Amino acid sequence: MKAIVCTKYGPPEVLQLKEVEKPTPKKNEIRIKIHATTATSSDCILRGFNIPAWHPVGLMMGIMMGFGKPRNPILGLVAAGEVDSMGSDAKRFKIGDPVVAYTALSPTKIRLGTYAQYNCIPEDWLVVRKPSNLTYEEAAAIPYPGELAMFFLKKGDFKNRKNVLIVGASGSIGTTAVQLTRHFGANVTGVCSTSNLELVRSLGAKEVIDYTKEDYSKRSERYDMILDAVPQQVADRKRLKSQAQNALTPDGKYVSIDDGIAKTSYEDLVLIMDLAKSGEFKPVIDKSYQLEQMVEAHRYVETGHKKGNVVITVKQNKKT
Repeated sequence: MKAIVCTKYGPPEVLQLKEVEKPTPKKNEIRIKIHATTATSSDCILRGFNIPAWHPVGLMMGIMMGFGKPRNPILGLVAAGEVDSMGSDAKRFKIGDPVVAYTALSPTKIRLGTYAQYNCIPEDWLVVRKPSNLTYEEAAAIPYPGELAMFFLKKGDFKNRKNVLIVGASGSIGTTAVQLTRHFGANVTGVCSTSNLELVRSLGAKEVIDYTKEDYSKRSERYDMILDAVPQQVADRKRLKSQAQNALTPDGKYVSIDDGIAKTSYEDLVLIMDLAKSGEFKPVIDKSYQLEQMVEAHRYVETGHKKGNVVITVKQNKKT
């Protein structure tokens, strides 16, 4: 099978398209014939190992992936495709079922491997059926930002907040957070650049602030939660936190996507997929690349200015 292989940490150019052996599912696993995956900021961080090894996150990443080079050279956290093969104990799905999988069960249980035509994953991990009204590309754009957005929103107790401001509202996590916050009844204000104002407004933001023209913290409005979803590549986190503190209510909560390692939830993934099935949630896709264009995709993600998600289409061989 074809796969994108990362044999060493470094810039996007370390990613290479190669022929590798197709994986065989273990007893409790399903094998997914992948039709779409995503290129995310986390993928770029893993590829570059650009967190110091002494940092808690860097230490955990090194233990999980390997310090000198990736233990598993095939990256990727998301798979949208169809069940192609099953282990003898796998019973939840049947051959041909369209599914969406997120290969991070917890901060210490991460499988990776979806930058390929096939990937195996335990069937009791984060695997759900793909809603029939979504393409594989659309479905692939949901698990990563959905899991992260829900984790950090819940950290801020967002369901009990009336006025929520989301900084970085046009990114993958931001566009997801805007829709989820709106769905649960809060008034949402999004902060983004001029070119993304209409996008964020269309997702349900009651008000949108152009950060290139206005400092939201100098307004009279105060928010009882602020989610800082600005990508690491362009974040000045110290400045953003100081700015947010000036715009919070006395008991308001500031949450940054850098505040700890997100824990995944099967229930959250099911919830967001159900919202997508009903039309209450719409994944935002900025650009789509072929698997062979992964280097270009990573370069684009690292600009820190993508709108929503970057999706990777995986073409299958005719005989597979």
